[in-house]
This record gives sequence, C-alpha cells and structure tokens, in this order.
Amino acid sequence: MTNLTKSTRSITGRRGVTVKVKTAKYRKKSSNQWLARQLNDPYVAESKRLGYRSRAAFKLIQLDEKYKFLGKGKTIVDLGCAPGGWTQIAVLRNKGSGQVVGLDILETEPIAGAVTIQQDFTEADAADKLKALLHGEADIVMSDMAANTTGHQQTDHLRTIHLVELAYDFAKEVLAEGGIFIAKVFQGGAEGELLADVKRNFAKVSHFKPAASRKESPETYLVAQGYRGKSRSVVV
Repeated sequence: MTNLTKSTRSITGRRGVTVKVKTAKYRKKSSNQWLARQLNDPYVAESKRLGYRSRAAFKLIQLDEKYKFLGKGKTIVDLGCAPGGWTQIAVLRNKGSGQVVGLDILETEPIAGAVTIQQDFTEADAADKLKALLHGEADIVMSDMAANTTGHQQTDHLRTIHLVELAYDFAKEVLAEGGIFIAKVFQGGAEGELLADVKRNFAKVSHFKPAASRKESPETYLVAQGYRGKSRSVVV
C-alpha cells in the first residue's frame, strides 16, 4: 500500500476516457448504472492504485487535510470500519505508533497495525468490548456508520442519526480532553438537541462534505473538535 503524500484535490478532475457499460440481460438497469459509476469514478481508480480498501479512504484524507487531526501516536476508534479504508489511513498516519481499533457489523479483513471486531454497534455489549481493547483514553472517535437505506430520505436520516447518537454517547465516555469526534450524517446534518449537546461539550463544531463524497449523496460529516472532558461534559 502506497502512502498518499500530496493533496487529493487533483483527483477530482482526473476523469480520462469515459467507460461505457454494455447492457446485459442478467443485469438490472440500476446495476449497470452502479457499474458505470464505479468504472468512471477517479477515486475508485486511485484507491485501487494505492491499495486502499475503498474510495472512502479519500473522505478521511480530505477531512484530515481540512482539520488536521490525524498524526503519530494517536489512539483512534473507527466505528463502521468495514471494509477498512478509514482504518488503513488511520494506521498510516499513526506511523507505527498509537492504537487503532475498529468495529463493524460486517467482517473486516485484518489490517496490520489495527484491531477490528465484528459486531453490531447497537448491541448492548458492543461499547464495552471496544473499551476493553483500548489502552487508555481515545484521541479520536470517528464514525462512518450509516443505516441501510430505505429510499425514503427522512427515514434514512432518522435511522442514521440514531447511530450518530450512539457513537456520540460512546465518544463522550472514551475521549480524552481535547479529543475529536467525527460522524457521518445525512440531509441537513446533526440538528436539534443532538447538535446543541455537541456544541456544549466541544469547543468547535462544524459540518463538512469532502470532495470524495459523491455529489448525489446526501451525506456530510459532523466534526466536533476540542472535547471539554468527562468532568465538564454536559448531558441533557
């Protein structure tokens, strides 16, 4: 796997020749559309070239380019880690030190420098299993979890926000003071009581949509920096 050292901004325009997909009797129209999108996606091509597990790796790279939170010796928890793109980048940026722990409901093939477990994060003992693996407080809790989509945007938003709330509660329990929490959200991002609580417990809160996130996708990322610490954490 090759380390990416330059900015990813140049990837967006690297389209090259458009690949057309021939219609096959056994493939649905939606399958053809997905295949064409994959074949013509510069991030898919670049992730393959660099040995990344998924194009999602570039979302984390771009988040880090903007907020500069990854680095040597960090303790990082990666929620929704499969197939491992974010975990790979976290390990690379840790430069052989620190700790990276991941969890996903799907199996994640082993990644050198990380420990991953297969479990549904909504199960009662999932958080405790992660805590048992940590050597100390975490510097970063990042969640790329999303509920299976139904096609109904409001329903999908509410189901994913539930996962964000679970990840946020976990983050408040394990983060060190000054830590960062990142989570995928849909539509308008985190809102209401959740957003208000995040703002009370973190020094700076914003939303960011990486260039690697597909334009048609409603996803964006909640970025909460400067955790005030468990002793000062406010719960409503």
